[in-house]
This record gives sequence, C-alpha cells and structure tokens, in this order.
Amino acid sequence: MFDLDLIQWPAMLVTIAASYFTASSAKQRREWGFRLFLLSNVLWVAWGWHDGAWALVALQFVLAAMNIRGMRRNDPEVSAKQ
Repeated sequence: MFDLDLIQWPAMLVTIAASYFTASSAKQRREWGFRLFLLSNVLWVAWGWHDGAWALVALQFVLAAMNIRGMRRNDPEVSAKQ
C-alpha cells in the first residue's frame, strides 16, 4: 500500500517548480506556474488530511483561491474587464 507520508516530497517539489514558473515574464510559463500551484494545493491537502494538519489544509484552500485569482488576472482579456 502507498504511504501517504511520502506525498509531502512531490508536493514540495511541485511547489518549488510552480514558484519558478510563476515568476517568469512569459505569460505561458506563468500559466503553467499557476496550474502547478493548484496541483501542489491538491497534494498538500491530501497529505495534510492524512496527517491531521488542519491548518495546512485550510491554508491550501485559501492559496488555491488566490491561485485561481492569479490565473484569471494573468489572462489579459479577463483582467481588462476587471
């Protein structure tokens, strides 16, 4: 059976990659960064739920909302309307 404690390592690596891509000046790389951040949110929630780290789980929901906002603002057509 898969040990859910191991999820924290891919979650950390995906979060680092997301940070790198989100800091890019290229729109497409930023888009990938936001997608990777959402993947990392899912991974952290899975690990936090398994480990009972409820503050981490709550934080990931807030960060996911901020990542969705970032994705929308990264799109010039959407951010021009706001």
